[in-house]
Amino acid sequence: QVQLVESGGGSVQAGGSLTLSCAASELSYRRYCVGWFRQAPGKEREGVAFLFTGGTTTDYADSVKGRFTIYEDNAKNTVDLHMNSLKPEDTAMYYCAAYRAGGGGNFYCGLRSSEYQYWGQGTQVTVSS
Repeated sequence: QVQLVESGGGSVQAGGSLTLSCAASELSYRRYCVGWFRQAPGKEREGVAFLFTGGTTTDYADSVKGRFTIYEDNAKNTVDLHMNSLKPEDTAMYYCAAYRAGGGGNFYCGLRSSEYQYWGQGTQVTVSS
């Protein structure tokens, strides 16, 4: 059982930055897809970005491309989401999620939430105008 713990959420003004962290002890050693998702009140859950720990594959939702960066922090053993140029519409609960990828070589994880087996409890991000 993979346990995911998010941290780093908070309140920031529009144009500001935040970095979210997702910690899980075994992600670095195996082939996992790690995704960040978000859900605002009254809206459906949206995939934001993913990273494949067994290779170099990352991708982003169009709404965050050029502003958000997902990466592994090997020193902290986390998968982080650095968010720049934040907008009020980025306000949401942000969740880290993961699933074990099969096969060998690089892997395209995708952002379908139904693929992700393990979920964290979420961290709130609030962007004020």
